[in-house]
Amino acid sequence: MTTNDSYTGATVLVTGGAGCIGSNLVRALVERGAARIVALDNLSSASRWNVPDHPAVRFVQGSILDDETLRMVFADRPDYVFHLAALFANQNSVEHPEQDLLVNGLGTLKVLQFAHLARVRRFVYASSGCSVYGSQAPLPLKEDFVSLNLDTPYQITKLLGELYSNFFCGYYGLPVVRTRFFNVYGPGEIPGRYRNVIPNFLYWAMRKEPLPITGTGEETRDFTYVDDVVRGLLAAGVAEAAVGEAVNLASGREVTVNYLANLINELTGNPAGVRYVSRRPWDRITRRCASVEKAERLLGYRPSVDFETGLRRTWEWFKANWDRINRDARF
Repeated sequence: MTTNDSYTGATVLVTGGAGCIGSNLVRALVERGAARIVALDNLSSASRWNVPDHPAVRFVQGSILDDETLRMVFADRPDYVFHLAALFANQNSVEHPEQDLLVNGLGTLKVLQFAHLARVRRFVYASSGCSVYGSQAPLPLKEDFVSLNLDTPYQITKLLGELYSNFFCGYYGLPVVRTRFFNVYGPGEIPGRYRNVIPNFLYWAMRKEPLPITGTGEETRDFTYVDDVVRGLLAAGVAEAAVGEAVNLASGREVTVNYLANLINELTGNPAGVRYVSRRPWDRITRRCASVEKAERLLGYRPSVDFETGLRRTWEWFKANWDRINRDARF
């Protein structure tokens, strides 16, 4: 992926810019010489201190549902839009389905409309490979398989976002790329009730609490380090062959939840071990592993951070920022 010079002097909008992926993407854009980066976030699941402090970065606290906020962040006519903002994730959507539809459906539609009017060079939509393939898809998961038998409102609205993206690409000619994420982890994610398993496990392990495993623990996920995802996003922003396409951004490796929990307890010196709890009614996915062949072909994408290395880096970030993480955790 040769993206080092592609963003030099560009104006870029990152929605969800304070989250794990967003903040690391903003940091990467700074390193690549973007002239102006607007990070939009309502801070419902992220913290302001996560956004890089740099003259090229402007943070705007606001919602993608608010037209005035969108007019403000599109006023500079961004060259690139990375739409990462979402109501995350499955359990949150089950408990708040109307808000999920508003943010992930109407919010995405609004951002697409503004991007079309601003005639952006590229619109990169953050979809979810853990959503759109459903629970019965054959492994490894490939982009030409999509299921309509989905288990949560979040899964439904992430697919809805892809359908809206397709419409704007086909009808208006908006250059859209749909990137499908798989269990992204790394520095920058604040633990909380609706957050991912890795930050939550690290949080509980640092507090010397047993790690709750839903199911048997032999369930697998395709954990993908955030730096790899960011490199994939940057490539998606400039690769012409990717326009109109969906691409998996994943590690291509299955990891069991038992292995994850044991590794975290070992890293943190947590003596409390694990405890097994009932699987949630909507959680029907027992295995996840994605093919990244298409991403390699279209984007030059190759995941480069192995799981054990990425987990250690995430643990180091937790230790360095523990006071703020402990303060801002949303349980």
